Amino acid sequence: MKKAGSGDNVKVHYKGSFDDGSVFDSSQDCGPLEFKIGGGQVIPGFEATVVGMQVGETKTARITTDQAYGSRLEEMIVVFERDQLPKDFQPSVGQRLQFRRDDGQVIEVTVTGVSDTSVTFDGNHPLAGKDLIFEIELLGIA
Repeated sequence: MKKAGSGDNVKVHYKGSFDDGSVFDSSQDCGPLEFKIGGGQVIPGFEATVVGMQVGETKTARITTDQAYGSRLEEMIVVFERDQLPKDFQPSVGQRLQFRRDDGQVIEVTVTGVSDTSVTFDGNHPLAGKDLIFEIELLGIA
């Protein structure tokens, strides 16, 4: 039976959780995930887990921070004074926004602090700095 390898397009179901068992994402709600192995579409540890799997096989893997979304970086946290932001902007902690940098790159940020004089934004991925556990079922190889 064929095993998934570099260049293959694969279809998987997955469940992502933390060490405490709480689930942060699952394909059961939105349908299977399809990606090309070697295409850089998923985190390295997820892709490495799928390599070598056969259709119908299920694996559980603990993916460390360095093979997931990397460490949290303090330089990705910025504070803007209120007078630097649009007057009608009403931020709330937990709010997700997109900023366009001067070079045109779009960065997603989370509002992590709000005061009368400033707003703090965190540009780290929400899962940065965390080890992740994925249960992956290989549904197909093309």
